[in-house]
Amino acid sequence: MSVDVMALNEAIKQDSQFIDRALNEASKVVVGQREMLEGILMGLLTGGHVLLEGVPGLAKTLTISSISQAISLDFQRIQFTPDLLPTDLIGTMIFNPKSGEFTPKKGPVFTNIALADEINRAPAKVQSALLEAMAEKQVTIGEQTYKLDKPFLVLATQNPLEQEGTYPLPEAQMDRFMFKIIVKHPSREEEMEILNKMSLNSMPEIQPVISKEELIRAGERVDSIYVDEKIKNYIVDIIMATRKPEEYNVHSVDGMIQVGCSPRATISLIRASKAHAFLRGRGYVTTEDIRAVAYHVLCHRLILTYEAEAEEISKEKVVTDILNAVEVP
Repeated sequence: MSVDVMALNEAIKQDSQFIDRALNEASKVVVGQREMLEGILMGLLTGGHVLLEGVPGLAKTLTISSISQAISLDFQRIQFTPDLLPTDLIGTMIFNPKSGEFTPKKGPVFTNIALADEINRAPAKVQSALLEAMAEKQVTIGEQTYKLDKPFLVLATQNPLEQEGTYPLPEAQMDRFMFKIIVKHPSREEEMEILNKMSLNSMPEIQPVISKEELIRAGERVDSIYVDEKIKNYIVDIIMATRKPEEYNVHSVDGMIQVGCSPRATISLIRASKAHAFLRGRGYVTTEDIRAVAYHVLCHRLILTYEAEAEEISKEKVVTDILNAVEVP
């Protein structure tokens, strides 16, 4: 390993020390859910949007709000409902009778962390307004376009159980999310800890451990993390195997994938791997980083065939088979 990478490794160790402090602060009120906490932090470091899917009561909203407090970020919660309008999200032009002019009234999307609660309950017009903010990091109100503050992150939640009155997210919007994290129930020990912590009237106070400016600088440091050429080839092989599994000897998924992952998945996989290495205090990406984030990056982008669904083959199994088949450098 070159001297430059060793020096970078030492610098990343220093720069990533706030990660443990932020996780410890959030853990004052959030029990367990390490995967969700780390996923949100990786999204913040890379500017990648995160979709959280889980049944009600698993502390999705509480986790997002706790992380935003620990990192001194502006946070807005938007409850998506079938009667929500695009103007409720991005804002509108208001007539000022004194000046006789229309002035912009900015909506709740003008923040650092926008929590889109139950995102699949809003109709297509609202989704398209949110899509501009997610894709371009900007919002158009009337004839004016406004840049959103840095960092800007959409953290969306959806309930996998209730499908009445919902609008399934189109593939183009799903592809905009860097991660989709399935939030699971806590273990018995964690459930007991929740009982002991949350049965009290007062909640622990979360202290900010890093400023917005320091987080932006940490994100720039993530960009500088070293990725070897062999690791880059490994990432491309994984993505290509989702499109042409037969060329990579993934015979167990032959005829199971209708549409493989897009180039945006390639970008998300390398950025997420860098962020995962940063969380571990490393200045270089390993295959373990890639495998740790692969399920969150790939599963929601895959479209399986009718045959796969009929045989109840999950996207997680398809990704597992691909990771097992693609040669590790």
